[in-house]
Amino acid sequence: MFGNILTTLGFLSALVASLMYFFNFRGAKNTLGFARISFHLMATSTILASAFLLYLIVTHQFEYKYVYSYSDTSLPLGLLMSTFYAGQEGSFLLWALFTAVIGIFLQQYTAKRDDLEPRVMSIYCLVQTFLLLMITPMVKNPFALVWSEALFADARTIGSQFFNLPFLQNYFFSDNSTGQQFVKIDASLIGLLKSNGIALNEFIINGKGLNPLLQNFWMQIHPPVLFIGFAAMSVPFSFAFAALMKNEYVTWVKQSFPWLLFGSIILGLGIMLGGYWAYGVLGWGGYWAWDPVENSSLIPWIIGVAAIHTMLVQKKSSASGGIGGFAKTNLILSILAFVLVLYSTFLTRSGVLGDASVHSFVDPGYFAYLLLMIFMATFILLGGGLLIYRWSYLKEQTKPYENLLSREMALFTGAVTLGATAAVTFVGTSAPIIGRSVQISFYDEMNLPLAILIGLLNGFSLILKWKETQGQDIFKKSLFSLSAAVITTILFVILGVHDFMMILFAFGSAFSFFVNAEIAYKVFRGNFQKAGAYISHMGIALFFIGVIASAKYDSSVDVDLIKNQPAEALGYKMTFTGYQPTEDGKFSFNIDVEKDGKKYLVQPVMFYSDFNQGLMRNPDILQKWTRDFYISPISYEDGSQDKQSSSKTFEITRGETIKFGEAEILFVDYDFDESSRGNMMKGGEFSIGAKLEVKHYGKVYKVTPKFISIDGERKDFPVDIKDANLSITFASLSADKGKATLVVSPYTVEKLPVPVKQEILAVNASVKPFINLVWGGTIILTIGFIVSIVRRGKESKQ
Repeated sequence: MFGNILTTLGFLSALVASLMYFFNFRGAKNTLGFARISFHLMATSTILASAFLLYLIVTHQFEYKYVYSYSDTSLPLGLLMSTFYAGQEGSFLLWALFTAVIGIFLQQYTAKRDDLEPRVMSIYCLVQTFLLLMITPMVKNPFALVWSEALFADARTIGSQFFNLPFLQNYFFSDNSTGQQFVKIDASLIGLLKSNGIALNEFIINGKGLNPLLQNFWMQIHPPVLFIGFAAMSVPFSFAFAALMKNEYVTWVKQSFPWLLFGSIILGLGIMLGGYWAYGVLGWGGYWAWDPVENSSLIPWIIGVAAIHTMLVQKKSSASGGIGGFAKTNLILSILAFVLVLYSTFLTRSGVLGDASVHSFVDPGYFAYLLLMIFMATFILLGGGLLIYRWSYLKEQTKPYENLLSREMALFTGAVTLGATAAVTFVGTSAPIIGRSVQISFYDEMNLPLAILIGLLNGFSLILKWKETQGQDIFKKSLFSLSAAVITTILFVILGVHDFMMILFAFGSAFSFFVNAEIAYKVFRGNFQKAGAYISHMGIALFFIGVIASAKYDSSVDVDLIKNQPAEALGYKMTFTGYQPTEDGKFSFNIDVEKDGKKYLVQPVMFYSDFNQGLMRNPDILQKWTRDFYISPISYEDGSQDKQSSSKTFEITRGETIKFGEAEILFVDYDFDESSRGNMMKGGEFSIGAKLEVKHYGKVYKVTPKFISIDGERKDFPVDIKDANLSITFASLSADKGKATLVVSPYTVEKLPVPVKQEILAVNASVKPFINLVWGGTIILTIGFIVSIVRRGKESKQ
């Protein structure tokens, strides 16, 4: 009840604050005080509601549905606190919390600047109104009690001393497929417990626990940073509205700019922290998979970065009079960046990507779905309407740039290129909504030419002068960078980069790096605070080079490691020496790795997860300055299995191809329609499979192995391809990792001599050259942004 009162009070206070600020902007002098009181009441309520939820979590109040669903008593404090945002309700509350905290600083910032406060805060509070509405008792309530809707609780989370109660026998249910027992908790059971003097928090002694994949240090940081970025992007959005409301466009860029820098770098950092988590935990060897859920947070970041570059032009050109160049572009991009944050939320929270992204098997309910649609539509209509209303005036006040050899045009071209990248990613990400999907190659092929152009413009724009540049000056100023970039590119070719487009990408990235490094060196000796942009550009150039090396030119191979028998792969000698259980109930597999006469111990982990009802695998990485040696476990056989079948198990992502014998097997898509998803959630009959294309000696076979679950009983429907001598079984779908598991074996099994029983650890080993440039580039990019934020923050006070 207390939590519900706080969230409801916060929602109503945000609504009142927004209205009072707006009335003050419209001339009502006596509403500013009410607006400020309401705003601080909203912020206080939101902070208290967050603190209360955290208290419920750390004190194991399992009578609350959210606490029961995502935590348990075994979690250490750090992970226990991270369950705050493990579910939809908590993550919305976290977003609202950061919006409230940032709002406190924003209110102080705007209150010192003429009439900025009512204009900015009226919009900002409206954003918070929608966020808090999402977690009120009638929508996604984090304070709902466990019996508010009938819940099937795992019997292991119920005190066993109550199992003999006669009335409880009517509430026991079993899952025949897993053998698990459940207790149905609803209002009638609560009544019976009360009548027998049994408190609910004594009856439920544990929670369901946290998804094992989220039990990682980086997942304690990644979501909060991402949500700070989401909250921060609403600030430049509010500034753009404020400018349109007053029809004043000279000062807003200077005031909004440091906030845009802050929102963009925090959002970008949050995205890359998620990439680092994926690389170190998920075991698929990469940091970016173009999953729609990943893409949806990348798109607003790209738009935010584009806005940074065109805002620089407006800020510079407005100094000589007028509202400056690209004012319309800046307003559109500032509004669009936050609208795309909302769109990202809609994609990940509405369940519309259920068929396309295995991260998004979530049904929020019709009302929440409708609210998300209204949330987006409101700000699209308000922003679009204001822009149309002011368009004629804006058009009169801005003059087109005609000099192509100017920094203004280069920055604008860069923003357009970034916009094109965002558009490509948006189209691919949104395709599943209309029942289509794109392959990963779509993003790679479409974005690579744009990335080359971005790399070149990163350097070229800084060689050009503001307003106009003479042709001979361009060559003179770029001579060093061009020479260094050519030499670097030649080195890349010698090292093995032979793809023409990748050579161009390497040249563009190297050119950008040397141009910025040359200028940064000069700036360092003068005013360090002016070096932020150049540091950031150097960071993104290094990031690009790291992507080229680690993603395009990595090497990977599957290896069966027989215990105590060395095996060579990718220049490394590996010896599997055994395994031991860990303190948290997992199994750590010991692999001695030898390279250049040095020995290392690598310990990937496998374990069975009750939470996911499947085998989980965590990689281990031998990290060196120039490359990572990445070992991801696939399977373990203790020697007792029958080797006659020669079958092999593969984990495979959509768009990936595996080889078995002479056959190539491409995982095209899941066969998991909406009807089956709905039935699965209801516990009814459903089927799930994998659409595959099998190539074998020029012939292509399209097959779909699947299984059907009827009343909890599983029935497999493998496919046999006699001509290719293949039998393929769809074993499982790992929703968290986005992979399907296939068991592939020869259709015709040859009788082999009975082998000596041996322990075998199957692993995927890969080498990731220069992947540290990806992480190092991100850190340098962040440092550059911080330097720029300090500089632009001081300028906003002038």
